Amino acid sequence: MTITLTGVCQRIESIKVERVMDSSKRRIPYQKKIGTGLSVGEFRKMIDEKKITGHVGLVESIAMIASALGWKLDEIKEFPPEPVIAERELKTPYTVVKPGHVAGLKSVAHGIKNGRPAIVLEFISHAAVEEEYEAVSIEGIPKIYEKIAGGVHGDIGTVGVIVNMIPKVLNAGPGLVTMKDLPLPSAVTEDLRVYLHWKKP
Repeated sequence: MTITLTGVCQRIESIKVERVMDSSKRRIPYQKKIGTGLSVGEFRKMIDEKKITGHVGLVESIAMIASALGWKLDEIKEFPPEPVIAERELKTPYTVVKPGHVAGLKSVAHGIKNGRPAIVLEFISHAAVEEEYEAVSIEGIPKIYEKIAGGVHGDIGTVGVIVNMIPKVLNAGPGLVTMKDLPLPSAVTEDLRVYLHWKKP
Protein backbone atom coordinates (compact mmCIF):
# COMPACT_ATOMS: atom_id res chain seq x y z
CA MET A 1 0.00 0.00 0.00
CA THR A 2 2.77 2.43 0.92
CA ILE A 3 4.61 2.15 -2.38
CA THR A 4 1.36 2.44 -4.35
CA LEU A 5 0.36 5.64 -2.53
CA THR A 6 3.63 7.31 -3.54
CA GLY A 7 2.57 7.00 -7.19
CA VAL A 8 0.65 10.31 -7.10
CA CYS A 9 3.51 12.29 -5.54
CA GLN A 10 5.77 14.71 -7.39
CA ARG A 11 8.12 14.93 -4.42
CA ILE A 12 8.49 12.93 -1.22
CA GLU A 13 10.23 14.20 1.88
CA SER A 14 9.32 11.49 4.38
CA ILE A 15 7.05 8.52 4.97
CA LYS A 16 5.59 7.17 8.21
CA VAL A 17 3.69 3.89 8.47
CA GLU A 18 1.82 2.83 11.60
CA ARG A 19 0.14 -0.46 12.45
CA VAL A 20 -1.82 -0.62 15.71
CA MET A 21 -3.29 -3.97 16.81
CA ASP A 22 -5.38 -5.10 19.77
CA SER A 23 -3.45 -8.17 20.85
CA SER A 24 -6.13 -9.32 23.32
CA LYS A 25 -8.14 -10.72 20.38
CA ARG A 26 -5.19 -12.60 18.87
CA ARG A 27 -4.21 -16.22 19.29
CA ILE A 28 -2.32 -17.35 22.40
CA PRO A 29 1.08 -17.96 20.70
CA TYR A 30 0.98 -14.38 19.42
CA GLN A 31 0.21 -12.98 22.87
CA LYS A 32 3.12 -14.94 24.30
CA LYS A 33 5.38 -13.71 21.50
CA ILE A 34 4.83 -10.06 22.47
CA GLY A 35 5.28 -10.67 26.21
CA THR A 36 1.70 -10.33 27.40
CA GLY A 37 1.51 -10.51 31.20
CA LEU A 38 5.26 -10.48 31.87
CA SER A 39 6.93 -8.17 34.32
CA VAL A 40 9.10 -5.49 32.75
CA GLY A 41 12.20 -7.31 33.97
CA GLU A 42 11.06 -10.60 32.45
CA PHE A 43 10.25 -8.82 29.18
CA ARG A 44 13.68 -7.21 28.92
CA LYS A 45 15.38 -10.51 29.75
CA MET A 46 13.46 -12.25 26.97
CA ILE A 47 14.38 -9.46 24.56
CA ASP A 48 18.06 -9.95 25.44
CA GLU A 49 17.70 -13.70 24.93
CA LYS A 50 15.95 -13.12 21.55
CA LYS A 51 12.85 -14.95 22.80
CA ILE A 52 10.85 -11.81 22.05
CA THR A 53 11.80 -10.20 18.77
CA GLY A 54 9.02 -7.72 18.12
CA HIS A 55 7.67 -7.36 14.61
CA VAL A 56 9.80 -9.15 12.04
CA GLY A 57 10.32 -7.46 8.68
CA LEU A 58 10.56 -3.75 9.48
CA VAL A 59 14.11 -3.49 8.11
CA GLU A 60 13.20 -5.37 4.93
CA SER A 61 10.10 -3.23 4.41
CA ILE A 62 12.11 -0.02 4.70
CA ALA A 63 14.68 -1.35 2.24
CA MET A 64 11.94 -2.20 -0.28
CA ILE A 65 10.24 1.20 0.04
CA ALA A 66 13.58 2.98 -0.40
CA SER A 67 14.43 0.83 -3.42
CA ALA A 68 11.07 1.59 -5.04
CA LEU A 69 11.70 5.33 -4.59
CA GLY A 70 15.28 5.12 -5.82
CA TRP A 71 16.52 6.41 -2.46
CA LYS A 72 19.99 5.60 -1.17
CA LEU A 73 19.69 5.44 2.62
CA ASP A 74 22.53 6.23 4.99
CA GLU A 75 21.43 3.32 7.17
CA ILE A 76 18.43 1.44 8.52
CA LYS A 77 18.10 1.48 12.30
CA GLU A 78 15.82 -0.99 14.08
CA PHE A 79 15.33 -0.20 17.75
CA PRO A 80 14.83 -2.86 20.44
CA PRO A 81 11.12 -3.47 21.11
CA GLU A 82 9.79 -1.46 24.04
CA PRO A 83 7.18 -2.81 26.47
CA VAL A 84 3.77 -1.19 26.68
CA ILE A 85 2.82 -1.12 30.36
CA ALA A 86 -0.74 -1.82 31.55
CA GLU A 87 -2.25 1.03 33.54
CA ARG A 88 -5.14 -1.15 34.71
CA GLU A 89 -5.93 -4.85 34.94
CA LEU A 90 -6.49 -6.37 31.50
CA LYS A 91 -8.03 -9.74 30.72
CA THR A 92 -7.33 -11.73 27.58
CA PRO A 93 -8.23 -15.33 26.68
CA TYR A 94 -4.62 -16.17 27.51
CA THR A 95 -3.90 -14.34 30.75
CA VAL A 96 -4.66 -11.53 33.14
CA VAL A 97 -2.29 -8.57 32.88
CA LYS A 98 -1.69 -6.84 36.19
CA PRO A 99 -1.21 -3.08 36.36
CA GLY A 100 2.48 -2.29 35.86
CA HIS A 101 3.04 -5.47 33.83
CA VAL A 102 3.52 -5.81 30.08
CA ALA A 103 0.42 -5.48 27.91
CA GLY A 104 2.37 -5.80 24.64
CA LEU A 105 5.08 -3.97 22.75
CA LYS A 106 6.09 -1.26 20.32
CA SER A 107 8.62 -1.87 17.56
CA VAL A 108 10.15 0.99 15.57
CA ALA A 109 12.60 1.21 12.67
CA HIS A 110 14.00 4.21 10.79
CA GLY A 111 15.38 4.57 7.31
CA ILE A 112 17.94 7.37 7.62
CA LYS A 113 18.51 9.65 4.62
CA ASN A 114 20.74 12.73 4.74
CA GLY A 115 21.08 12.28 8.49
CA ARG A 116 17.38 12.24 9.36
CA PRO A 117 14.58 9.64 9.52
CA ALA A 118 13.01 9.62 6.06
CA ILE A 119 11.08 6.35 6.43
CA VAL A 120 9.59 5.50 9.83
CA LEU A 121 7.76 2.26 10.54
CA GLU A 122 5.93 1.71 13.84
CA PHE A 123 4.30 -1.52 14.95
CA ILE A 124 2.24 -1.28 18.14
CA SER A 125 0.40 -4.26 19.58
CA HIS A 126 -0.95 -4.61 23.11
CA ALA A 127 -4.03 -5.64 25.08
CA ALA A 128 -5.16 -2.07 25.87
CA VAL A 129 -5.46 -0.78 22.29
CA GLU A 130 -8.67 1.22 21.91
CA GLU A 131 -8.57 1.64 18.13
CA GLU A 132 -7.01 -0.74 15.63
CA TYR A 133 -5.80 0.80 12.39
CA GLU A 134 -3.10 0.97 9.76
CA ALA A 135 -2.01 4.36 8.47
CA VAL A 136 0.41 5.79 5.93
CA SER A 137 1.51 9.44 6.12
CA ILE A 138 3.53 10.92 3.26
CA GLU A 139 5.07 14.37 3.56
CA GLY A 140 5.62 15.84 0.12
CA ILE A 141 3.72 17.17 -2.86
CA PRO A 142 0.94 16.34 -2.38
CA LYS A 143 0.68 15.31 1.27
CA ILE A 144 -1.01 11.95 1.64
CA TYR A 145 -2.72 10.37 4.66
CA GLU A 146 -4.40 7.01 4.23
CA LYS A 147 -5.98 5.10 7.14
CA ILE A 148 -7.56 1.65 7.22
CA ALA A 149 -9.96 1.71 10.18
CA GLY A 150 -9.82 -1.60 12.02
CA GLY A 151 -6.66 -2.63 10.20
CA VAL A 152 -6.23 -5.86 8.27
CA HIS A 153 -6.03 -9.10 10.24
CA GLY A 154 -2.50 -10.41 9.67
CA ASP A 155 -3.41 -14.06 9.07
CA ILE A 156 -6.29 -13.28 6.70
CA GLY A 157 -4.28 -10.64 4.83
CA THR A 158 -1.27 -12.92 4.44
CA VAL A 159 -3.33 -15.76 2.97
CA GLY A 160 -5.16 -13.36 0.66
CA VAL A 161 -1.97 -11.83 -0.74
CA ILE A 162 -0.34 -15.23 -1.28
CA VAL A 163 -3.32 -16.66 -3.17
CA ASN A 164 -4.02 -13.50 -5.18
CA MET A 165 -0.39 -13.18 -6.28
CA ILE A 166 -0.17 -16.71 -7.72
CA PRO A 167 -1.09 -15.78 -11.33
CA LYS A 168 1.13 -12.69 -11.22
CA VAL A 169 4.08 -14.78 -10.04
CA LEU A 170 3.40 -17.45 -12.67
CA ASN A 171 3.36 -14.75 -15.36
CA ALA A 172 6.57 -13.10 -14.09
CA GLY A 173 9.84 -13.46 -15.99
CA PRO A 174 12.72 -15.56 -14.68
CA GLY A 175 14.96 -14.31 -11.87
CA LEU A 176 14.62 -13.00 -8.35
CA VAL A 177 11.91 -10.35 -7.91
CA THR A 178 10.21 -8.72 -4.93
CA MET A 179 6.71 -7.37 -4.38
CA LYS A 180 7.75 -3.99 -5.79
CA ASP A 181 8.72 -5.64 -9.09
CA LEU A 182 5.46 -7.54 -9.63
CA PRO A 183 2.11 -6.14 -10.84
CA LEU A 184 -0.02 -4.57 -8.11
CA PRO A 185 -1.80 -7.11 -5.89
CA SER A 186 -5.51 -7.50 -6.58
CA ALA A 187 -8.21 -10.03 -5.79
CA VAL A 188 -7.97 -12.40 -8.74
CA THR A 189 -9.77 -15.54 -7.63
CA GLU A 190 -11.69 -15.87 -10.91
CA ASP A 191 -8.62 -14.98 -13.00
CA LEU A 192 -6.63 -17.60 -11.11
CA ARG A 193 -9.12 -20.32 -12.06
CA VAL A 194 -9.07 -19.25 -15.71
CA TYR A 195 -5.29 -19.02 -15.79
CA LEU A 196 -4.72 -22.46 -14.28
CA HIS A 197 -7.35 -24.02 -16.55
CA TRP A 198 -5.79 -22.39 -19.64
CA LYS A 199 -2.33 -23.69 -18.70
CA LYS A 200 -3.44 -27.33 -18.61
CA PRO A 201 -1.96 -29.41 -21.46
